[in-house]
Amino acid sequence: QVQLVESGGGLVQAGGSLRLSCLASGRTFSSSAMGWFRQAPGKEREFVAAIRWNSGNTYYADSVKGRFTISRDYVKNVGYLQMNSLKPEDTAAYYCAVRRFDDISLHTLDYGYWGQGTQVTVSS
Repeated sequence: QVQLVESGGGLVQAGGSLRLSCLASGRTFSSSAMGWFRQAPGKEREFVAAIRWNSGNTYYADSVKGRFTISRDYVKNVGYLQMNSLKPEDTAAYYCAVRRFDDISLHTLDYGYWGQGTQVTVSS
């Protein structure tokens, strides 16, 4: 079993930055991938970014490419999402998730473990 706890959300003005963290505990998951997703009110949960835990290879949604950076601390079992140049349309609840396969997926159904989410609000 893997437990995920997100932190770092908040209210920020457009153009600002936030860094989200996702602390993973429980079973180790060296051959896994971590993803970040977001869900705005009335919309479906959408893929933001993902990272292969062992290699550090990353993948981004087009909407955040060049502004967001996903990373992980392999020793501390913490994943990060650095968000720069934030826009009002980035406002959403952000979730980290883990899939126990060493490849990246953009699909929510491929992730078996989820955090509780952290709210990011970007004001114009």
